[in-house]
Amino acid sequence: MKYIVCQKPGEFILKEKEKPIKKPGEALLKIKKVGICGTDLHAYKGNQAFFTYPRILGHELAARIEEIDENDKGLKPSESVVVMPYLSCKKCIACRNGKTNCCTDLKVLGIHTDGGMQEFVSLPIDLLIPAKNLSIDQMAIVEPLAIGAHAIRRAQIKKGETIVVIGCGPIGIGIMKLAKIAGAKVIAMDTNTERIDFVKNEIGVDHAIIADKKKFESVAQLTNGDLATAVFDATGHKGALETGHQYMAHGGRYILVGLSKGELSFQHPVIHAKETTLLCSRNATLDDFEHVIEVLGSGRFPINSYITHTVHFTEMIGHFDDWLEPSNGVIKATVEF
Repeated sequence: MKYIVCQKPGEFILKEKEKPIKKPGEALLKIKKVGICGTDLHAYKGNQAFFTYPRILGHELAARIEEIDENDKGLKPSESVVVMPYLSCKKCIACRNGKTNCCTDLKVLGIHTDGGMQEFVSLPIDLLIPAKNLSIDQMAIVEPLAIGAHAIRRAQIKKGETIVVIGCGPIGIGIMKLAKIAGAKVIAMDTNTERIDFVKNEIGVDHAIIADKKKFESVAQLTNGDLATAVFDATGHKGALETGHQYMAHGGRYILVGLSKGELSFQHPVIHAKETTLLCSRNATLDDFEHVIEVLGSGRFPINSYITHTVHFTEMIGHFDDWLEPSNGVIKATVEF
């Protein structure tokens, strides 16, 4: 079977190897589609935290079961499944408290261990979620939307409150749409005018502003001086992460979804005066995946405009560099098999 490995920063290689043999408790899967996310782009560029090379990327996976033993989930061969790509220990304090998304020994497919950019994989059955009536395209975007769903749940977003989401990339877009579904008023912020237009026209945010020198004044004006009760960073950019709390109201929450590789610095008197609740949101749980599957199944997410680029697996290497540039109109790229 064929697979693509990121040999080192900036270098993909298409190779061949034997099809995997499933172990007890695993299912052999035929990969049908893989979504490309910011983590993959950062890994390719060499600035992804917790990453080593060589590595087979791919953790946004739509798959079909090829082989599986009798199991408690009732999953059978030929069934379509979404993969929850987080290998947790099930024993640590986080896992015991239901927070498998931040297990002390967490391994994420395509990051800490090889992922799905290959024709077949064998994975633990407990990572598989029935896809119900979802299309292949919908299956491939469950994982990034689940990250947004988890962030919203972490922040305990309530109907009617006003939030700011910084970054109109795939994760930020998911946060915005799921927050709208939850009843929040959403102010989107980005430096890219095309993405600003996208979230206004396709996601239905209440306001969208360019991240320029007047961005604070814009948020203040839109909220009658109150600012936002919750602010989400979905950029992972050091400068944005360190300043996003400026748009947060007194008594508000600041949720870091984007991941920066280095240190962050905050002026303590500023965040202390607001009695800031600082939250980090990592990955997602089964509840988040199931919520997203329900949302996608109901047709409430604009998948046709969200997925902007698709190529065949064997052609991916020649297109990947183009996906690094937002100016090329990329929102979500996918690889089909």
